Amino acid sequence: MANQNQQRPAFIAIILLFFFWGFVAASNGVLIPMFKKNFSLTQFQSQLVDSAFYLAYFVGSLIYFLVSLTSGDPLNKIGYKKGLILGLLISACGALLFIPAVNTSSYIYFLVGLFIIALGFALLQIVANPFVINLGDASKGSHRLNLAGGINSLGTTLGPVLLAYALYGKITPGQDEVIGLDNVKAPYVVLSVLLIGLAILMAVVKLPKIAADDSMEKKIGALQYPQLVLGMIAIFVYVGTEVTIPSNLGALLGKAEIKGIDHTQVDKYISLYWGSLMIGRMTSTLRIFNVKGVLYGVLSFIIPFAIFGIVLGFSVLRGAEINDLLLYSVWIVLFVIIKFIGQEKPAKTLVLFSITAILLLLVGLFTDGNLALYSIMSGGLFLSVMWPCIFNLAIAGLGKYTNQGSALLIMMILGGAVIPPIQGALADMPSVGIHASYWVPVAGFIYLAWYGLTAKRILQKQGIDYDATIGSGH
Repeated sequence: MANQNQQRPAFIAIILLFFFWGFVAASNGVLIPMFKKNFSLTQFQSQLVDSAFYLAYFVGSLIYFLVSLTSGDPLNKIGYKKGLILGLLISACGALLFIPAVNTSSYIYFLVGLFIIALGFALLQIVANPFVINLGDASKGSHRLNLAGGINSLGTTLGPVLLAYALYGKITPGQDEVIGLDNVKAPYVVLSVLLIGLAILMAVVKLPKIAADDSMEKKIGALQYPQLVLGMIAIFVYVGTEVTIPSNLGALLGKAEIKGIDHTQVDKYISLYWGSLMIGRMTSTLRIFNVKGVLYGVLSFIIPFAIFGIVLGFSVLRGAEINDLLLYSVWIVLFVIIKFIGQEKPAKTLVLFSITAILLLLVGLFTDGNLALYSIMSGGLFLSVMWPCIFNLAIAGLGKYTNQGSALLIMMILGGAVIPPIQGALADMPSVGIHASYWVPVAGFIYLAWYGLTAKRILQKQGIDYDATIGSGH
């Protein structure tokens, strides 16, 4: 364990990782409509940005899992510190691939670059969580993980706005005709330099030496538990739903009956979507700080709107008009009310949030304008705390297979690579279109509601308390 003087710089260095992978993942929502226009892509083809990015998480986790089964935990051999440095350098190389991608105007090169960036992030994800837990009092490990999750959400909120500013500058409607791919090069060169700088920082900062449990069973015994198998599908659906809503948002915003704006102006809405996840996650940290009673009720309303104000502030800095965004307050109030009803219990929260999201998406599908847009975007509010709900239900009762089950769940981030292109393909069909394609996240929430009910029954039969308090967020 590092001493107090070593913990602070080490924690700052580690927590920056959470910011960067959130920043880049959410920025994809700004790249998608730009690539669609510059490469004359179909909506399906534009969603391959997400496929390349999230497929890398699956490939990286799968390789790591298979090596662990056959040869033991690879990080125990090279060391966790070297694992962090390696992950950062891999991601930096992926960002540098944007240079030849721009020079050759190659969409494939961009996709390969995003794949390599995410491949490095996959390794960082595997390493970072144990470090956060070990950087200080273990009893406060969940506090640090929630803070790290909040920093991740800050990255997802700020990323679209900063990238849009780097690409397009201040808001100027109609400039989409003059913005080319050359503008993409500089932000990703800067990203590469920052990642290399962070790798150097990791090499300099003293980090505690930790080792993973190398006693993983040499068989995949976790799959005998139905709550895990169904939970793997739930994580697949959850991540896919979380990603597909903002990834197709640029096309939806272009429809006259919604907003009728060009792709240079979509970032404030994408930022607000990802900010919705930050609103939900940061509000859910109150319990871990033992906030109770009247103060809990008051802060449950203050914190969401304080974060809402921060999110709007990011867009103001880019020169965006935010008066229409203020209407989103209504959906935030609804979220807080439903959250109280859920009582922060995994099964109950998962079911209630899913049903509420389904109803709001139906409103979005059968209306237009701001009512439709914000009802669809509010899916981010109700997805915000689903990761820990699903995770807790899926690994409950796994015993010695808990770590193995966790690794299998992480692989199911693959959903982010599969579901957005499915929605994109539907959007390309003249008989469906982009607006009606949002039946895809409706189907996702239906499964998540079913999983909440089914996992509850499965765990009841196993004599397990399925309504333990929700832990740290994703």
